[in-house]
Amino acid sequence: MEYTKFIHLTDCHVIGGNAILYGMDPRKRLEQAIASINAEHDDASFVVVSGDLTHWGDDEAYRAFAERIERLSMPYVLMMGNHDDTDAFTKHFPNTVRDHSGFVQFIRDTVFGRCLFLDTTVTGTHAGGYCQQRIDWLKEQLDATDRSLVIFMHHPPFPIGIKGMDRIMLQDAEAFHAALAPHKHRIRHLFFGHVHRPIFGNWQGISFSCMRGLNHQVALNLDASESVVNGNLEPPAYGVVLANNDQIVVHMHEFLKESPHFVLTPPKNQDAREYALGFG
Repeated sequence: MEYTKFIHLTDCHVIGGNAILYGMDPRKRLEQAIASINAEHDDASFVVVSGDLTHWGDDEAYRAFAERIERLSMPYVLMMGNHDDTDAFTKHFPNTVRDHSGFVQFIRDTVFGRCLFLDTTVTGTHAGGYCQQRIDWLKEQLDATDRSLVIFMHHPPFPIGIKGMDRIMLQDAEAFHAALAPHKHRIRHLFFGHVHRPIFGNWQGISFSCMRGLNHQVALNLDASESVVNGNLEPPAYGVVLANNDQIVVHMHEFLKESPHFVLTPPKNQDAREYALGFG
């Protein structure tokens, strides 16, 4: 069955200079992700980077990010996250599409539906927001087509069970859901970042997925208080998405994880049990 392949990359947290972040080099991690995508998925139609392109939103970091993202062998879509700065970003990406209120949000039509890329950033806080201006824009886009819809955003519009991250989720979640509700039957999937974890599930009838970041991750600690966000250095990952009119499949690819590859089925004329037990 034919499908469109695209890549979901998120939370790069690139910094400038030669410094490292939480013991890792986010510039190198981005380089490694791009090298993996180009080598293993050069048939992808596009790459979506769903926010937190940089860690501090400064000019030097965006310069470093821009130098590396240009190495992708396929088109890319860049979105804003809570660690980004729109003015600094658009200086390095002057062709960025913005809505009538200046937010970095836009649409793209694909063979599997209309993609909506939303801007959930709020100046001065790491929490997400979706103000009335953005709600109005979203309603316009939803009313403008009867096509199937795929939504991309940085902040999740619902709690995920990690209290420190739930504190900085989308704060206008009820108004956001109210805007989507009349069109929910057409929404095929919701992609987001921000949480630095592989998370899959269903929110009020809408399937969703989230990917790990490239530099550092959020630890799975459901008991920590909301004042603490625990991190770790689990392997980075990106999503490999296969989409057509019938289904959307999301594979998590830990592109730096070293593991032996082998054929699970035995060679011809060899006993399957003997083959499986004979490794090592």
